[in-house]
Amino acid sequence: MSSEVRIPAEQRTEFGKGFARRSRRAGKVPAVLYGHGEAPRHLALPARELGHAFKGASGSNVLLRLDLGESNELALPRQIQRDPLRGDVTHVDLLLVRMGEKVTVDIPIVIVGDIPAVKIGGMLDQQLTVLHVEAEATHIPASIEIDGTVLTDVGASVHARDIKLPSGVTLVGDPDAIVVHIVGAPTEAEFEAELAADTEAVAGDVALEEAAAAAEGDDDAPAEDAPAEG
Repeated sequence: MSSEVRIPAEQRTEFGKGFARRSRRAGKVPAVLYGHGEAPRHLALPARELGHAFKGASGSNVLLRLDLGESNELALPRQIQRDPLRGDVTHVDLLLVRMGEKVTVDIPIVIVGDIPAVKIGGMLDQQLTVLHVEAEATHIPASIEIDGTVLTDVGASVHARDIKLPSGVTLVGDPDAIVVHIVGAPTEAEFEAELAADTEAVAGDVALEEAAAAAEGDDDAPAEDAPAEG
């Protein structure tokens, strides 16, 4: 179940990109806390502690106890923005929650046990990596397990409805959705045909990128919807 992580939080009154840059240089992450019809509260959270809290597969569902000095609040991450190069957290939207309240979340799916079908030449096709469920905010599972030993032959599959969920957790997504499926290994001819199709697709993408680059380079070219002169 979800563990609670205590995080010191500061109220902030400054906004904008300039403040965000100064805040990050000082080791803080801008955040917004909203929910329950209350006015959004703008906070600054310590980057180091927040980064540790978000580590692991269940980091996006970690329950945060925000220490605001005279009071504290429980919150779940709703949107985590990261630096595209370094991966550092740059902004967080937090949802205010209460004890006993239910929320909808995506839980990582983990396959446990040996898969017999793979040992006889089958290939595992995992079509869903998370399951959309409803759970109590303070009892969110870190992951949901699938027993790999039930996948005994090519064609075997596990649907969302087949997964045994922890007590208090209910499925919200499509019950007929295929989570994992065992497919046969491709023949040599199928493999070569797929490789040829991938090569052709890459060549097409390169041609499109070159054409787009050439068009962008022609600064004097008029826009298609530009009005005629005169």
